[in-house]
Amino acid sequence: MTSTVPAPVTRTAQGSALQAVLLDMDGTLVDTEGFWWDVEVEVFAGLGHTLDDSWRHVVVGGPMSRSAGFLVEATGADVTLAELTLLLNEGFENRIARALPLMPGAARLLAELAEHEVPTALVSASHRRIIDRVLTALGAEHFRLTVAGDEVSRTKPHPDPYLLAASGLGVDPARCAVVEDTATGVASAEAAGCHVVAVPSVAPITAAPRRTVVSSLEQVDLTFLRGLMPLR
Repeated sequence: MTSTVPAPVTRTAQGSALQAVLLDMDGTLVDTEGFWWDVEVEVFAGLGHTLDDSWRHVVVGGPMSRSAGFLVEATGADVTLAELTLLLNEGFENRIARALPLMPGAARLLAELAEHEVPTALVSASHRRIIDRVLTALGAEHFRLTVAGDEVSRTKPHPDPYLLAASGLGVDPARCAVVEDTATGVASAEAAGCHVVAVPSVAPITAAPRRTVVSSLEQVDLTFLRGLMPLR
C-alpha cells in the first residue's frame, strides 16, 4: 500500500498553520466498515436476496441513502428506503453492542489531541443514533463537535459535512487536517478545501496534492498533522 509520509518536524502550536483536526468514524477510528456490509448481507438475506460481494466496494463509505438505494435497485427487494434504513441501523446497533473494536492508534491519537487542546470534530455519514452509540466507546469528551449524516442536507462526498464542522469550530477549512478511510470521505474533505490524511480501509486510495496516504493510523500523531501545513 502506498505511503507518503512527510519528514518528521517539530513545531509548536503557535508555529503551525493547523487549526483543527476533523475525523471520520467508521473504518477510520472504529473498525466497523465490515460490520455495515455484514449487516446489509443479513438484512437482505431476511428479505430473500443474496448480495454480490462485488457490491461491497460500491456501498462502502457512502451515505446510507445511497448505499440502501443501490442495494434495493440491484436486488429488486420489496422494501422502502425508510424501512431498510431502520433495519440497517437496528442491525448495526446490535452488532456494535456485542463488540466495537477501535482502529490501531485511534485511542492514542485522540488522547494526544485532547492533551494539546487541539479542536477536534467527528464527521460521519452515519446517522446520529449510531454516532451517539459509538461515542460511548470513543469518548465524547474527545470531540468539541460531531456531525452526523442525517444532520446535513448533503452528506459525503459533498463538502457540506466538513464545511459545517469547520464553521462550528470557528476555523478555516484550509487549515484543517482531515483523517478519512474511503474515497467518498476523501472527496468530501477535499471539496471543502481541507488537507487530507487517507488511511484506506477497504479500497486503495492514491496520494495527491494536499492528500497524504498512510497504511495505519499508528503513523499519525500531532507532529505529523502539523507537518502537513506550511508555517503561517
